[in-house]
Amino acid sequence: MSVLNEAAESVINSGRLAHLITLNPDGSAQLSVVWVGLEDGEIVSGHLGDRQKLRNVRRDPRVVLSLETGRINDMGLGEYLVVRGTARITAGGAADLLQRLAHVYLGPDVTFPPGSDHPPGVILRIKPEQVGGVGPWTAPD
Repeated sequence: MSVLNEAAESVINSGRLAHLITLNPDGSAQLSVVWVGLEDGEIVSGHLGDRQKLRNVRRDPRVVLSLETGRINDMGLGEYLVVRGTARITAGGAADLLQRLAHVYLGPDVTFPPGSDHPPGVILRIKPEQVGGVGPWTAPD
C-alpha cells in the first residue's frame, strides 16, 4: 500500500518544482530542483547527464523530496508536501519522461529536450516511505 494519498499524488502531478535532497559523500545535504511525476507508485524524474545527485543516490539511496503547493490552509500556513523515500536508478528513457513532464511543466505544445539526438539518460525512481509537511496528506496531531 502506498503512503501517498490522492492529495499527495495530486501535488506530485501538479507541475510544481520539487526539491530533491540527496546525501553527499561527507554526509552533507545536496539539493537539486527537479521535475517529477508518478509511475507505478514511484516518484520519477528524468536525467540526461550524470550529476552529483545521481552519484549520491548510487552510494546512498536515502532521499527527501519537497514540493510547495501554492495554497494557504485555514490556519494561514502555506501547504507543502515532504516525501522521504529510497531511490533507485534505471537506465534509459530519460528523454521520453522529460517530454511527458514538459507538457505538465511547460505546456502542451512544448518539445523538450530540444533536438532529436538525446542520450538514453536515466530515470530516478523514488519509493515513497513516509510523508509529512502541511496539507491533507498528513494525519492531524
